[in-house]
Amino acid sequence: MKRPASETIPNDCNPAVRAIVDYWRSIHPAEGLPGRQHFDPVDVPKLLSNIGLVEAHENPRRFRIRLYGTALVAVMGEDYTGRWYDELFENFEATGQYADFCHVVDTGTPHWRRGLLRIPVDRDFQYLERVHLPLASDGKTVDMILTFAVFFDRDDPFLKTHGVPADDR
Repeated sequence: MKRPASETIPNDCNPAVRAIVDYWRSIHPAEGLPGRQHFDPVDVPKLLSNIGLVEAHENPRRFRIRLYGTALVAVMGEDYTGRWYDELFENFEATGQYADFCHVVDTGTPHWRRGLLRIPVDRDFQYLERVHLPLASDGKTVDMILTFAVFFDRDDPFLKTHGVPADDR
C-alpha cells in the first residue's frame, strides 16, 4: 500500500509519532500556530531523543539545525547541532527534505512521511517515520520546525504490520 507524504497524520502512525503530534496540538494557542516558546521539553521527556528543531530562515531560504536529539545523532553518526543543511548535504535544495521543509514553512501545516531514509547513512536503519511540525514565534510566520523521527531496519515488526510505500521497498 503506497503511503505518500501527507499533511494528514494517519491513524496507524507510530505511537511515538502520534504522541508528539498530540503534544503539538495541545500547545496550540487559540489562534495561530504554537511557537518555540510554547514547547516545553519537560512535557515530553520520553520523546526528546528523537526530536530535532530546525530554524527556518528567509532571504535566502535556509535551514539550520538548532537541536539534534541523541537518536538522530546515533543514526547520522554525528551531532549536526548548529549546522546548516545546505552545508551538510550537497544539492540540498534539490532534495525531498528541502521540499518538505519548504512545504511546512509555506503552508504552516504538518508534514508526515514513512519510507526510506532520504539521506544516505552508513547504519542499519533504512526506514523512518517522521513528522515535521510548524512553529511560529509570532503565531503566523513559521520560523522553526519541530521534527520527530523514529527509525527502523528492514525487519522491524512495526514495518511488517504497517508497511512502507511500495516505491520505497
